[in-house]
Amino acid sequence: MSARDFFHQEVKNALIKDGWSITHDPLSVSFGGVDISIDLGAEQLIGAQKDNQKIAVEIKSFLPKSSAISEFHTALGQFINYRAALRQDEPERILYLAVPVNTYNSFFQLEFTQLMVNENQVKLIIYNPEKEVITEWKN
Repeated sequence: MSARDFFHQEVKNALIKDGWSITHDPLSVSFGGVDISIDLGAEQLIGAQKDNQKIAVEIKSFLPKSSAISEFHTALGQFINYRAALRQDEPERILYLAVPVNTYNSFFQLEFTQLMVNENQVKLIIYNPEKEVITEWKN
């Protein structure tokens, strides 16, 4: 198993506070001879008459000592690969990239970052690691 991101537990706690049940920690997906571990799998009952909504969450911490662009390249590559594998293995599960609110409010506001997020249709969960809450969902 690969190392967990620095804010793994904070994002997990934030999802639980937001009404999600953590179903996988990590979520394992196998496709095309490759085994993948996505940080979290979760589901939430939308309503009494509806099916469960299922998500997968890849957590990124973007710590100050690391290069934001290098972490972004890694995160984007993982997101694209994981989304493709999920479409084959669990097509009902929607993949999100979780990023800290400080990173979202700075690096993710740059024109380049916004272009890449839009072009690659990256769904985001913005989280506050100190308060362990989700501040925004970006579809």
